[in-house]
Amino acid sequence: MSGRQKHANIALFIPHNGCPHQCAFCNQRTISGAVSQPTGEDVRAAVRTAMASPRYESGSSEIAFFGGSFTAIERSYMRELLEAAAVFVKDGSVAGIRISTRPDAIDGEILEILRRYGVTSIELGAQSMRDEVLQKNRRGHTAQDVVNASRLIRQYGFSLGLQMMTGLYGDDDEGARYTARQLTALHPDTVRIYPTVVLEGTELADKMRSGAYRPQGYEAAAELCAELLEFFENQGIRVIKLGLHASDGVEGSMVGGAYHPAFRELCEGILYYRLMRRMLSENYPEGGSFVVTVDRRALSKASGQKKRNVLRLREEGWKIQLKGVDLEHGEQRSKEDGRRICQIEPLSQQDSAAPAGDYRH
Repeated sequence: MSGRQKHANIALFIPHNGCPHQCAFCNQRTISGAVSQPTGEDVRAAVRTAMASPRYESGSSEIAFFGGSFTAIERSYMRELLEAAAVFVKDGSVAGIRISTRPDAIDGEILEILRRYGVTSIELGAQSMRDEVLQKNRRGHTAQDVVNASRLIRQYGFSLGLQMMTGLYGDDDEGARYTARQLTALHPDTVRIYPTVVLEGTELADKMRSGAYRPQGYEAAAELCAELLEFFENQGIRVIKLGLHASDGVEGSMVGGAYHPAFRELCEGILYYRLMRRMLSENYPEGGSFVVTVDRRALSKASGQKKRNVLRLREEGWKIQLKGVDLEHGEQRSKEDGRRICQIEPLSQQDSAAPAGDYRH
């Protein structure tokens, strides 16, 4: 499976089903928006609805069971869902089945069942690789469980996805960096990064109100997660999710933490700022006015939210004008998110036949 292939999930949420623990941060009904458990018929209906869309692509679509600990749910119910999904794998309507589960709910028997029904990708909710953080947040598993499950999933030939959280109770930025390094050592195909959002009705909400826990805000979380995003990309690992998805449920139930409806774009903007600032300071430390040319699809990211990057650079002595271009076929984006500064040149020389510099990243 290509590392750059995009997947369109046909997502079905199984809120809190099968999970033997109540994590300190968890309110699955709010996160998923689901209020009832899906049935086999719900699976079939969801796939048929997706297939009716003119944009549907069977070769890159997966049925995805998220929300609960899929391999810990009652076995007959798990088989019901898998049997409904497997029909569409066998006839080629979908590329495969993706599930998410706990690291301590994986063993050889489970993996044999999943393989039999056409499951292709397994995501583990690692959240942290520090045992003290896992304990404080009542995860109920250890970092070694993540290692063992990841190795077993790889041995059975599944695609491996790992999920981590930042800003958890008892954790810090260095702990998040440690977790990222440990996850990378397990060679996942994909990673999801979720900054902690404090939801009403959770233990973290109580700890926050008592003063025992001070959640990280979205601006500080974006700085950290931008760093983590770049780290995983440099290791050749796709970050397929960054931040909770925008939903009325989350926005209405959050009482603190790092939530923004366009969180990933905030992180992308930070990376563009860092890249532009580095290139400008290395090549034009005296400041001035410049035209910065980027992929047209990345203009908003390069500009930053509310033109924040442009304004920050201006305060530091560099006045920039962003220019979008369509990259040629042979000049495709080197990173999935398209961070590429095609060219930076002094504004006075923008019409020169020999531009001041040509930067390709």
